[in-house]
Amino acid sequence: MKSCYWELEFVFLNFMRIIPLSEGTFTIDKTKLFVPFDESAHDLKERPVGSLLVEIQPFVIVTSKDILLLDTGLGFEKNGTLQLHQNLMDAGINPSEVTKVLLSHLHKDHAGAVGIEREGLGARLSFPNATYYVQRTELEFAFEKGFPSFITGELECLQNAAQVELLEGNGMIDGYISYEISGAHSPQHQVFWIREDEETIFFGGDEAPQLQQMKHRFVAKYDYDGKKAMELRQQWWKKGEEEKWTFLFYHDVKHPLWKF
Repeated sequence: MKSCYWELEFVFLNFMRIIPLSEGTFTIDKTKLFVPFDESAHDLKERPVGSLLVEIQPFVIVTSKDILLLDTGLGFEKNGTLQLHQNLMDAGINPSEVTKVLLSHLHKDHAGAVGIEREGLGARLSFPNATYYVQRTELEFAFEKGFPSFITGELECLQNAAQVELLEGNGMIDGYISYEISGAHSPQHQVFWIREDEETIFFGGDEAPQLQQMKHRFVAKYDYDGKKAMELRQQWWKKGEEEKWTFLFYHDVKHPLWKF
């Protein structure tokens, strides 16, 4: 079967449905600030030297058991509504319907909307009926490291919350979601496989962020262990081709999904 990618709003794999939830395209440089980028209006050459062009793109996967959310974006709001919530509602999903939030890691562009704060109500988790899954050591590391990679004020709602399941190492969730600590982009980064009806969806977070990085040997300076990240990408790409995985690319401007 020939490899292919989609730029569709909805993708069906047997009984699973994948919906990319794009929050837009941005550039980021050594300041670690995400600056909106519009290809029709902006010139990448006018941005600081070394600026990276990235999409910010959480995903929702509807399975027979759950509505899964993979990472939570930047946490930006418009007219008092989280952009992530609005994107979900535009896709016909009420935020209260999300049952599991899978967090690859807690950098600000992947965990900005884990919580929400409203006057008179204080801070609370932004998906009231979901269980959040994050590595215990990742949460500890985020508070140890802090700004600018982590915005700890946005992560406080993950601490001591009944909805949060702190994972220890590798394992399985409900018999069909596998997770492993990969530890290459950040020390406690984790990746996920969702398997249902003979289909496998792989989400590699920032260790498999873009299609071109999967196809080429590429060591990124922004990774905790760039050589390990490159080696993992090669392993996952080979395994994915053998087993016909669907890859989700969080930071790919053109190719959110790829299936062998």
